[in-house]
Amino acid sequence: MFQLSHLRSFVAVATELHFGRAAALLNMTQPPLTRHIQLLEHEVGVQLLDRSGGGVRLTPAGAIFLREAEDILRRSQAAKLAARRAMRADAGSVSMGFIPAASFALLPQLLGAIRASLPEVHVSLREMQTDAQLEAIAADRIELGLVRPFAPRSFVESAPLLREPFVLAAPVGHPLLQAERLPLSALEGQPFIEFCRSESRYLYEIVAGRLRAEGVAPDTVQTLSHTHSILSLVDAGMGVALVPQSAWRLGYAGVRFRPIDDQVGLDVELHLVWRKGNPHRVAAAVRGVLERKSPPG
Repeated sequence: MFQLSHLRSFVAVATELHFGRAAALLNMTQPPLTRHIQLLEHEVGVQLLDRSGGGVRLTPAGAIFLREAEDILRRSQAAKLAARRAMRADAGSVSMGFIPAASFALLPQLLGAIRASLPEVHVSLREMQTDAQLEAIAADRIELGLVRPFAPRSFVESAPLLREPFVLAAPVGHPLLQAERLPLSALEGQPFIEFCRSESRYLYEIVAGRLRAEGVAPDTVQTLSHTHSILSLVDAGMGVALVPQSAWRLGYAGVRFRPIDDQVGLDVELHLVWRKGNPHRVAAAVRGVLERKSPPG
């Protein structure tokens, strides 16, 4: 099998079309360079360079072989660099899951922090719900996740990244928007678009629990699983809703937001999660950046 040094010698001669200049380029003498070409041609089984007539020219086979040789040398260099990056914590790749709501505000800021602190790290993103992310972490399909709070799992660790309040979302022109802030009691009897209890249990329980505690009973007209779906119905004038504050970034033209008085118990969290004892160096470095740079809640 031909050696990489033989390919480098051939590429140098094929580029310079002169053995003396190629030898100088490779910082070697001409005899071993000539020997490299001879060994390579013997291994390939065809003449690659035509040395007749006092010059050096590529044969048709040599012209084709040159393209392949250059590709092999490029890939060998890339493989070497990849192997070296694998031993570094500040270069390489990491796979990270995220729930859709993380993309409203948190995810763009975290990705910016990673780019600034670890410019040679590539983040492979996967949009997944919290339970799916926990399963993927258990199976080592992802290294990190951005999730809602969850029941404890023995195989994972987590850290809070963001806490944000719920706010009122109402159609443009709705009477409730006349106030700068609203008590929860203002929702009494209002057509209300609610998070689905079975598919968005975490968000549902926060909102429904606080409404029950305050004795407020809005008129639920729809239940949906995702914030953007809820806002689309608010935009259509079907009712009002309580959504995480970062939802304003979705930019629905027909929706306005107002803060709620007395936010105790009416806020929502996003957590970073990873497999306990995971030795992945790049993931650990990224985790450190995210925990330091996460936006204040």
